[in-house]
Amino acid sequence: MAKKNTHSSSAGNKPTGKPKKSSKGKSKKSGKKYPVLRWIGKAAIVFFLLGCLFFILVFLGVLGPVPSKDQLQIINNPLASEVYSADGQILGRYYVENRSYASFEEISPNVINALVATEDARFYEHRGIDEIALLRVLVKSVVLRNDHSGGGSTISQQIAKNLFPRVNYGPLSMPVNKLREAIIAYRLERIYSKNEILALYLNTVPFAENTFGIEVAAERFFSKAPAKLDVHEAAVLVGMLKANNYYNPRLHPERALGRRNVVIDQMLKNNYLSAEEAVFYKEKPLGVRYRMISYNQGPAPYFVEMLKPELMEWCSNNQNEKGENYNLYTDGLKITTTLDYNLQVYAQQSVKEYMKDLQKVFDNHWKDRDMFKADPAILKSAIQNQNTSGRSYQEELASYNAKTHTTLFTWDGLESKEVTRLDSLKHYLKMLNAGFIAIDPQEATLKAWVGGIDYRFFKYDHVKAPRQTGSTFKPFVYLAALEENIPPDTYFPNQLKVYKEYDDWTPRNSHDHYEGYYNMKGALAKSINTISVDVLLEAGIDETIEIARDLGISADLPEYPSLALGVASISLKEIVEAFAGLVNDGIPVKANYLVQIADKNGKVLKTFEPNISRSPVVAPENCRAIIKMMEAVIDEGTGRTIRTVYNIPGEFAGKTGTTQNNSDGWFIGLTPRLVTGCWVGADDPRVHFRTTTYGQGAYMALPIVGKFFYKTYRDSKYSSLKNSSFGLPGEEMLAMLSEPGYKEVLDMPKHDFNLADIFKRNEKPSDLEKTRQREAKDKDEGQLWKKIKGIFKKKDKKR
Repeated sequence: MAKKNTHSSSAGNKPTGKPKKSSKGKSKKSGKKYPVLRWIGKAAIVFFLLGCLFFILVFLGVLGPVPSKDQLQIINNPLASEVYSADGQILGRYYVENRSYASFEEISPNVINALVATEDARFYEHRGIDEIALLRVLVKSVVLRNDHSGGGSTISQQIAKNLFPRVNYGPLSMPVNKLREAIIAYRLERIYSKNEILALYLNTVPFAENTFGIEVAAERFFSKAPAKLDVHEAAVLVGMLKANNYYNPRLHPERALGRRNVVIDQMLKNNYLSAEEAVFYKEKPLGVRYRMISYNQGPAPYFVEMLKPELMEWCSNNQNEKGENYNLYTDGLKITTTLDYNLQVYAQQSVKEYMKDLQKVFDNHWKDRDMFKADPAILKSAIQNQNTSGRSYQEELASYNAKTHTTLFTWDGLESKEVTRLDSLKHYLKMLNAGFIAIDPQEATLKAWVGGIDYRFFKYDHVKAPRQTGSTFKPFVYLAALEENIPPDTYFPNQLKVYKEYDDWTPRNSHDHYEGYYNMKGALAKSINTISVDVLLEAGIDETIEIARDLGISADLPEYPSLALGVASISLKEIVEAFAGLVNDGIPVKANYLVQIADKNGKVLKTFEPNISRSPVVAPENCRAIIKMMEAVIDEGTGRTIRTVYNIPGEFAGKTGTTQNNSDGWFIGLTPRLVTGCWVGADDPRVHFRTTTYGQGAYMALPIVGKFFYKTYRDSKYSSLKNSSFGLPGEEMLAMLSEPGYKEVLDMPKHDFNLADIFKRNEKPSDLEKTRQREAKDKDEGQLWKKIKGIFKKKDKKR
């Protein structure tokens, strides 16, 4: 019996005896075997797409601005405008950020080598992005979340970070900012050369103490241009970039020294130094020569501030290539002035050195006395002047007893302490201040300007401040007399007189001696007040004021005999310019101080033509006679310490000045090529020395001028100054000036009158002339009377 086949078949299908494997079943088995690879593949695709999206978002600026190539080609950093001396030294800056620009050629190769070796060793090999370093940073920063990993940015990326500050995006901050900086760096490298990239970096990077750029840093810490930095100096500055305040060589010299040596080691490692050179430079001291130039500090802060209004006006009236007004604080203008850098430094040093000593004398002078109890009005007026609250004086005074933490200026350094506002106010009221100025009389150019002892704490510029001039005004009185044909050998009695027509006013001499006779030279040399008043009245008050006006003094001049004693308040600048006019043979001098303005690239935008007068307003002969009289002040009068203490050689003329109560001390020092002036006093005239011994101009102001010329003449650059000569008056004038300045009695034995008596009696000359001519027995007496006739002729003409 046959078996039954359980499987049906057809003609076209023969059974194989084995079941078929489906493709579907095979796929499932494969997926089960390699699930990790499949996951990784999908994840890679997702990360790639997300990365592309992330890159596109950053590239398009969705996650923060990314500048275009066009924008990067015209990178605009706020650049400080700089004020230069005539010899090219920086005097000060105007800035939002204390930033200056130096081209690649103006930067020492030592700086470049130190920078590349320390910050970006493969700088010359990459195109803005160092992939190896970037990978390291991505792992540390993104995966390990270490925000302080550092070490991945190229110099180009650091420029991007400096120019376009990072933004906080939370957890995405680091990758967003890093990618953004990489894009900017890549674009920078396609626009600029490697040298330009290095210069751009060194001009934008911040150094310590809020300074930006290699030029400002080199100037501040080493007092030199970046082109002159040696290896060890460059290493200090580059080392500072790691943490600029932490490695500040002024505040932390040990840290800075250690960091400097690390930089030198990097230079050795990258073949910029030999082993011997590395050892040599690591053995050198830091060599910091700190020099602060900012708004408040520098060689000429008062002068820079004085210039500002004029420069601001120029900027408001002039446009750049974009048609926008120039900005003094951001456009990097280069302003050249007439100041002489060394003379400015000598002037500032002289002021600071002497004022430090003088303040000690002043404090000791008042040590056992309270000036504010002696004169309560000093404090009261000071508090009222500062009262902007609208409260009563007593209410305001009560608020001054509250203590506050403040920094006080002292000559031994800044002092940080807790004091009451009242004590702080008293401290500053007792401070003596000073002003100093120097002018070239022939060129009519300003050479030095010191407006006070420290601009950080004393903003008031004492070169421009009007103060009573004391005896410094007397030369203009005697000049008026010469212009009115009063001979310089005329002798006047030194008498204590009461001027009834002027409210019984009685001028007194500082030494209270009233005897003998003085001519103009003697009276000026000894600063005899009684004679000065007589000469003023004889020359004429109106005539004296007119001459002062012609020489450039615009201040209010009282039509009163006390004008001869310097009661008028005149600025130091104006009176020194007037004296410069005397040295300039009567040609008025208005000091010029601006030479040119250039843009940040050195293109000259404006040249200032000097304003120089050509015609004398007084007789040159008389100006030279006045200068000869002022030479006597130096050689035998109140200014003789110029010779005896400061040993100033050569031709030198001058005039001291002291005002009532010793409130103001003045000294004007004249040489043929440099006219100087100094004022010293407190801001409040009621604060002063109690005695003329200390309060006179010869003690308060003359030493500053003496120190200035001592420093100047020791500098070989100015050796020719001490050999220059004043112009001489004619022989007849010289003969009259050679007469003794003082006589106990006049040599007129037969008559009891003198020239001054004749002038005052206002008599007609005829009878007196006949008497004198009849009794004259020798040639000298006849010539003397000839001079008297000339004076009377002048007086009759005026009548």
